[in-house]
Amino acid sequence: MKIAVIGAGNMGGALIHGWAKSGKLEQITVADKNEKLLSEFKAKYPSLVTTTDNREAVKGADVVVMVVKPWLMPVVVQEIKDVVDTERQVLVSDAANFTTDKLCEEMKRVGQYAYVIPNIAAEYGASMSFVAGGGSLSKENVEKVEQLYGLVGDTLVVPEDLVGAGMMMASCGIAYVMRYVRAQMQAGCEMGFYPQQAKQIALQTMQGAVSLLKETGWHPEEAIDKVTTPGGVTIKGLNELDHAGFTSAVIRSLKAGLK
Repeated sequence: MKIAVIGAGNMGGALIHGWAKSGKLEQITVADKNEKLLSEFKAKYPSLVTTTDNREAVKGADVVVMVVKPWLMPVVVQEIKDVVDTERQVLVSDAANFTTDKLCEEMKRVGQYAYVIPNIAAEYGASMSFVAGGGSLSKENVEKVEQLYGLVGDTLVVPEDLVGAGMMMASCGIAYVMRYVRAQMQAGCEMGFYPQQAKQIALQTMQGAVSLLKETGWHPEEAIDKVTTPGGVTIKGLNELDHAGFTSAVIRSLKAGLK
């Protein structure tokens, strides 16, 4: 598969790193206006094709992934629309809320359009990506896009109106998880650990929780029951989380961006 990635910022860069590390793509062309950034990518991954010309990047690609800020999407689409083969090439928007309807509107024609929201863990093959296709996207091309993002983590094909919720849970949600890790580190420091020790403890605890749930298939409450004894210290901490409105705060944070 030959792909073109337009935009090599934080999210685009994470995808480029992840795809380049996978070694599974025939060709990756990266387009960005920042020549220094392109040089850095080229130095790290010599097989990349780099260019500052978005129109040149698109030519010959099977999938064109646009990873720029939402307000820049119309500019990029206008720049490339007359060189995109909408019958053969798949055009992917990775910009928040820039849906396939908006792609169709900007392109002025029906095409093979997808809307995908990954997260920055793509660099390490650990993204959670939500894949949605417009009404005209063929089943074959849905599978192609899913396969592409599957190279950098887990994927879930969803209706387009669920991508926003997925973004809040996984793309924005990764920041909320970081906040919890930071809070756990702060508590560790207050209790006597050095910051790096507290970080190690917090990360391994998070990793252990994730591994346990993945390997067993348990509901989180089943796992909680395994470490909660009557009158023990765990239940005291859990009750403090409830008293502070922890569950409500998490739910509200995830829904905030949908308002």
